[in-house]
Amino acid sequence: MADAPRMYRTLKRALPPVVNRYTRLRLEGLEHVPVAAPAILASNHLSFIDSIVLPLNVPRPVYFLGKADYWDSWRTRWFFQGTGVVPVHRGGGEKGGDSLRTGVEILRRGDLLGIYPEGTRSPDGRLYRGKTGPVRMALEAEVPVIPCAVLGTNRAMPTGSYVPTRHPITVRYGRPLDLSRYRDRRTDPFVLRSATDELMYEIMMLSGQEYVDEYAARVKSGDVDVTADPVTAEPVVDGGAAVGMPDDIGSDEPGADQRAAG
Repeated sequence: MADAPRMYRTLKRALPPVVNRYTRLRLEGLEHVPVAAPAILASNHLSFIDSIVLPLNVPRPVYFLGKADYWDSWRTRWFFQGTGVVPVHRGGGEKGGDSLRTGVEILRRGDLLGIYPEGTRSPDGRLYRGKTGPVRMALEAEVPVIPCAVLGTNRAMPTGSYVPTRHPITVRYGRPLDLSRYRDRRTDPFVLRSATDELMYEIMMLSGQEYVDEYAARVKSGDVDVTADPVTAEPVVDGGAAVGMPDDIGSDEPGADQRAAG
């Protein structure tokens, strides 16, 4: 924690007692987060507050990748820089490759990296298709991926709101996924898709969300019309089954995957 930015350390001391009580935050599986080794925390994404509650009670810094656009204005730059968010550029090709390399560098220095495989917040509370970026980073850095789930944050702080309400929130940390068996074929787009689907299945089991095999960004843009009633994720009582990764990381077009991997 001593290597984290000063603002991060200050918020880490001040926020947990307040946020935990205010949101009636419930933690499950925190013991699965490594005490010292590097790993990826890969979570579903329902609300802006996810990036607060996911790392809040982890006893070491969790770094996120954020859009470089946030650094264009002093109003946002000071906050994201002070809280350990690392700027990356959106876009495909070389920019996407730079984003991947930045994530790998964070992992290779021994830190935790927080990522939302969906690439953006869910438009309706369901879990959407994951991008392959997190798996590619994990295989390149030779680290495990810890599937995570946040529940209730879309009710505590819906999109467009600025102050969270006192709705209960649950954060679940699953057992680490060892994807090392895929490492020798880490440039194969079909292998990357298989490993990513495995990760998304684990997140689905932790969150209890309905899964939609489409990219959330395409649904938001209107390119894909997913006709179904919105579903709100709620905690599963008896167990059972922004910042974040830029939308472009993890394109499933074989050419794009191979270019960025190379």
